[in-house]
Amino acid sequence: MSNEMHLREPAQNSAPSTKPAPKQNKVPVPFVYHPSDDGTDENLLILLHGLGDSHEPFGNLGRSLKLPQTATLALRGPDLLPYHVPSDNAYQWFPTFDQLGEMLSDPNPSSALDLLDKVLAHLVDEFGWPPSRVHLFGFAQGGTVAAEYGMRWWRKELERQRQEESASDSEGKTTVTARPLASIVTVGGPLHSYPTFSPRCPTPILCWYRPDLPNPAQKMRKGYDHVQEVRIGKPGGMPRSREEWEPIMRFWSEHLSRRQMEGLYEIMSGTASA
Repeated sequence: MSNEMHLREPAQNSAPSTKPAPKQNKVPVPFVYHPSDDGTDENLLILLHGLGDSHEPFGNLGRSLKLPQTATLALRGPDLLPYHVPSDNAYQWFPTFDQLGEMLSDPNPSSALDLLDKVLAHLVDEFGWPPSRVHLFGFAQGGTVAAEYGMRWWRKELERQRQEESASDSEGKTTVTARPLASIVTVGGPLHSYPTFSPRCPTPILCWYRPDLPNPAQKMRKGYDHVQEVRIGKPGGMPRSREEWEPIMRFWSEHLSRRQMEGLYEIMSGTASA
């Protein structure tokens, strides 16, 4: 008997390695899209800005992250803040203030979720992005939208599965499986809803928050199965330093998919008869 090393060519992903940019006439709001720097669009990271901001800084952020095999799409909130003009670049995802300029105590994010329904329909149904490759990142109000949307998407997928199972029972069709989104990072963005559905969403979610904000993780666990929380020990807004970004980058390293590149071979050890 002698030890030998064997080379096995891995199964190749049949999907194209690059995806087209989203079409402006299919996305209801302005956006910034960057394909992956390494030429392989295996993942899509959708970035959602906070209250009073716009998509452009988050487009720059997405590109600067240089996540492997990851395209980025930064979306702009649909509505200007009250008493602002377009040149202020101050947008919101859903109504936040009343007619007197006071913050609403119970804002409704449904309009933002409806917008994301249209964006995801374009990306998934028309461009072939698998939901398991779509990641969400949101800051503050954008984080709320990301967390709320992960649950909405999952509930819609559960309903689709139930409908297919019903059709299968009556017509003998093959059933489909509900498809969760790949991952969610919310930076200081809590849930506004009170999840009561079952089964809970299996999408992994990271709740990153500052000590001057309430811990959002307890409520998230009512809607999500896999919740991680990171509390950064000083007040502020977005992550700034390498240290503050590290938990988010580690989370992505655990959940971003990697395509096996053509021409690479897996080395296997084994024994063979002499």
